[in-house]
Amino acid sequence: MTKLNKLNTFALTLLITGAIDSIRNLPASALFGSTLIFFFVFSAIVFLIPSALVSAELTANVDEGGIYQWARLAFGERIGFLAVWLQWINNLVWFPTILSFIAGTAAYLIDPALAQNKYYMVGIILSLFWLLTLVNLRGVRVSAKFTSFCAVTGLIIPMILIISLLIIWLAMGKPLQIELTRATLFPSWQHTDNWMALTAVMLGFAGMELASVHIKDVNNAQKTFPRALAFSSLIILATMMLGSLAIAFVLPADKINLVNGTIQTFAYFLSAYHLTWLIPVLTILLVIGSLGGVISWVISPVKGLGQAARHGFLPPFFEKHNRHGVPQNLLITQAVLVSAVCLAFLFLPSVNASYWLLTALTTQLYMLMYVIMFLSGLRLRHKLRYTGDTFVIPGKQAGAWIVCLLGLIGCAITLLVGFIPPNNINIGSSARYEILFCSGIGIMLLPILFFYWYQNSTVLTAPPLEEPELESI
Repeated sequence: MTKLNKLNTFALTLLITGAIDSIRNLPASALFGSTLIFFFVFSAIVFLIPSALVSAELTANVDEGGIYQWARLAFGERIGFLAVWLQWINNLVWFPTILSFIAGTAAYLIDPALAQNKYYMVGIILSLFWLLTLVNLRGVRVSAKFTSFCAVTGLIIPMILIISLLIIWLAMGKPLQIELTRATLFPSWQHTDNWMALTAVMLGFAGMELASVHIKDVNNAQKTFPRALAFSSLIILATMMLGSLAIAFVLPADKINLVNGTIQTFAYFLSAYHLTWLIPVLTILLVIGSLGGVISWVISPVKGLGQAARHGFLPPFFEKHNRHGVPQNLLITQAVLVSAVCLAFLFLPSVNASYWLLTALTTQLYMLMYVIMFLSGLRLRHKLRYTGDTFVIPGKQAGAWIVCLLGLIGCAITLLVGFIPPNNINIGSSARYEILFCSGIGIMLLPILFFYWYQNSTVLTAPPLEEPELESI
């Protein structure tokens, strides 16, 4: 890419913002009322910014990017496979949550009560995911322009609208469900369940390492990326925090629905302003925007596993591609596993409980991957020679240590609070939640032992990836 065609600060800011910002996560954050402001700021400091800086440095200085390659170079093939497995399996659990958001939003076109019908939710989720899988199996690719259109339609327009409606609501002196006072802004240390908000917020900020793949296409990356990072972080923080507050201000906590809370809030706002005719329009926009985001993710997570398969971690069965060049067996296996995960909606007493369980599982798995990424960042700082014209974390070795330690602290706190059952969601007994939660994590991690054994018992037939030359700084 020539210098003239490289990304500038504005273009890179849009790319990073589009990769992270999501209106889907707003209801989960809104559940925790005024304390969500503290959690958004805290999460930005200990996770959003550190993950962006570390992934940018690794992408800029390792020829073949991605978490598998970073962890492999830092700690060996097995840790590399563990990292990419966590990245893939967390997406496996994530799919039902994003599809349940689509199903819950679409219910407003028929009957809003359907969003609390477990059988409706499971049926729509399975139908949508298998449809998207079949589309990808035929090699149909969605153009970049269509994907951008979906992002604008389903994210930017609704996000601007919900924040604007909140400003009008406040200006008109309408009743508020929460108060912003010194006593309510900070979570109580005596009530640890308040810290459950961190799970939703951290998941909303996850994925910055995916946006950093553009670092090599950036003009004057050493200055452009930090500026774009600062702008995008502020945009993400502001829009997600204000969007969550819009829901928390208007709806009582016990009335917030995790799968259709966004359109629920829009409906409340628009009814108050006598603009109910806009509700179906917004519903369609949110559904289109969400589907546009899911399409590319159906096939994207399997690419990392395909890389690991070249090192013998997966049987040849999973390397098979169809005539369209699509890894069909991995895609079909993924669809079967997503279908099994969806059954969580049938084993918990409410759709909200199922949604939260899957959100908490996704966050735990993703945080484990980020632990490996931050440790890999520190390790590779001592192994790779970074040239002066690539992006590096400011502050030399001390800066890298501070950033990585902040990220590790954020991950550790999130992992700990993930085991605390929320008290404002009907999850049944705490014991049942803990059993399902711990069993879910165990089931997701157990296959790793099999793949380690499988790699040990087979002889690699494919040539190994070339190792970049490692030198000390």
